[in-house]
Amino acid sequence: MSGTVVEIIRPESKGGEEEESSIVTGRAVYEHPYIVRFCHWVNTVALFVMVGSGLQIFRAFPSFGAKIPQKDLLHWPKAFAIGGWLGGALQWHLTFMWIYVGTGVLYVGYQIFSSNYRQVLFTPRDIPGVWPMVRHYFFLGEKPPAREVYNPLQKQAYTTVIILGVLSVLTGIAVWKPVQFSWLAWTMGGFHWARVWHFAVMWAILFFVVGHLVMVVLHGWNNFVSMLTGWKRDPEY
Repeated sequence: MSGTVVEIIRPESKGGEEEESSIVTGRAVYEHPYIVRFCHWVNTVALFVMVGSGLQIFRAFPSFGAKIPQKDLLHWPKAFAIGGWLGGALQWHLTFMWIYVGTGVLYVGYQIFSSNYRQVLFTPRDIPGVWPMVRHYFFLGEKPPAREVYNPLQKQAYTTVIILGVLSVLTGIAVWKPVQFSWLAWTMGGFHWARVWHFAVMWAILFFVVGHLVMVVLHGWNNFVSMLTGWKRDPEY
């Protein structure tokens, strides 16, 4: 269960074999349940493949304007795309789409039914704490005292990325099945605008990933290990 705390104890001898005591050398908190860690790492792979294959799909028509005359938005290097060609990229993209959606549903479902969402959900009471954390991350202020597993800025980022994940699926469906889900494409301004939104959401998620990696570096190795084992030793809160 998330939030479980244990003490790390080391035996200490006082001279005699029968005279032993124990001292507490630290404590560990079970921050990340198995399902959360499973979804995190599986979705990491799925997102990597979907971005790479999505960029290969984009290379087939790298524009959001008219096809004739075609004005390319950017020329993405083939070396940084997955699939080799349009057909191959579509196969990769649509295969990992189901993994991406499945782990997303599992993650959100677990957070709701276990009430673990309280640990990560950004709420109005977290708003005052966002700016002090921004100042700290940009080395403009002291680090506010930690009171919870996630600070307000982390909560804002993780809540936002869930919303972006939902938008990536909805815009992707509108692009994939614009006839069958014409009503969905219509809410986005039509098929062409759905492509624009899908592309924009992808880059927003990538910006989150960059920020997430920066946070991992700033919070240290102990924080990274906790996403592997579930346990975090000597947390600040």
